Amino acid sequence: MDLDLDYPAVSDLRRAARRRIPHFAFEYLDSGTGRELQVAANRAALDAIRFLPGILPGKVAPDFATRFLGEDWSRPFGIAPLGMSGLIWPGAEAMLARFAHEAGIPYALSTVATRVPEDVGPLTGGRGWFQLYCPADPEIRRDMLKRARASGFSTLIFTVDVPDDSRRERQRRARLTLPPRITPRVVWEVATHPRWALGTWRVGQPRIRLPESYVGAGSSRDSTAHAGHLIRGTPDWDTLRALREDWDGPMIVKGVMDPASGRRLVDEGVDALWVSNHGGRQFEPGPASIDVLPGMRAALPDTPLIFDSGVASGVDVLRALALGADFVMLGRAWHYALGALAERGPAHLHHILTEDMRLNMAQIGAHRLADLPARLWHGAFPDAAPTTLRHDPGARAAGLHNA
Repeated sequence: MDLDLDYPAVSDLRRAARRRIPHFAFEYLDSGTGRELQVAANRAALDAIRFLPGILPGKVAPDFATRFLGEDWSRPFGIAPLGMSGLIWPGAEAMLARFAHEAGIPYALSTVATRVPEDVGPLTGGRGWFQLYCPADPEIRRDMLKRARASGFSTLIFTVDVPDDSRRERQRRARLTLPPRITPRVVWEVATHPRWALGTWRVGQPRIRLPESYVGAGSSRDSTAHAGHLIRGTPDWDTLRALREDWDGPMIVKGVMDPASGRRLVDEGVDALWVSNHGGRQFEPGPASIDVLPGMRAALPDTPLIFDSGVASGVDVLRALALGADFVMLGRAWHYALGALAERGPAHLHHILTEDMRLNMAQIGAHRLADLPARLWHGAFPDAAPTTLRHDPGARAAGLHNA
């Protein structure tokens, strides 16, 4: 099998994953909320960003090495947290963490992953990122952070764009519950996907084990409810300040779409902001993430910015970097890769993204990532000049992006 011929793009991995994993698992991964208008908006807005081709650039051999939050990474992209990751492919968290460490890119573990920090942290080489859905109980919160830090997670991600559930109608139509209930329909879907079923039998039923570890036997909480619901809080600015005091490493706030909020977060001591609309999974009538990125960069010229939402190719990574991101994270794409190719999937997706970036940079004559803003076609952004879309990375005190 030649993976480059059989699966040349993320869309090919997605199609294969749809065939190879149970329907309820694919719907959980792939769906948005509402009529999925924001999912479509993310895609359309990314596609609207164009570059001018360059001529006679000589040999283009870009160095993708990137320094971000005091760490050196081999690429300007990484693996975003995804809840119930192990539902998509058995053992997903361990596979992705191990690959990320080997490849020199960041891996982020979700609070509602199917593995606890103690299982995954040692695989990250001490450079993992831990994503927090903040519990209501400050003692649970502090214990979670202590466990994450002791397990080897160096950076905290505080997600702020999930104040309540979203309906995710496709997910409901698939009859998915968390954890999944054993029904005749679920049994049939599992039985008709034997490799997924065998892997799940080996590693155990997908469950959100970290929250469940706080609602065990003897708890006064309603043990029939979703454990994540039972412990989650309604964080506010006081919660942010408490987190900043409790966590002694870099802290990222994920789900920021408003420059005014971004400025306040920076004033409160947050180290980086993550521009994201949760991939269209949480709130339908909001803007595409890429559409707000230039405004975030203009308002916060010295603040490290991460971008996600709809990224499905190496050229999408270039688009985000050109419009002001310092780093780009992908979530669904890595799980399509696992669903399609199991253990071989992450390395192949890494290859797809890298080659797509390299070849497109040759087409536009960009020798360095820092050259990308100047190659934007401003017919799509007639009122913006390259200097307003991307702050000079060399001017950042921390040297956060020096590729």
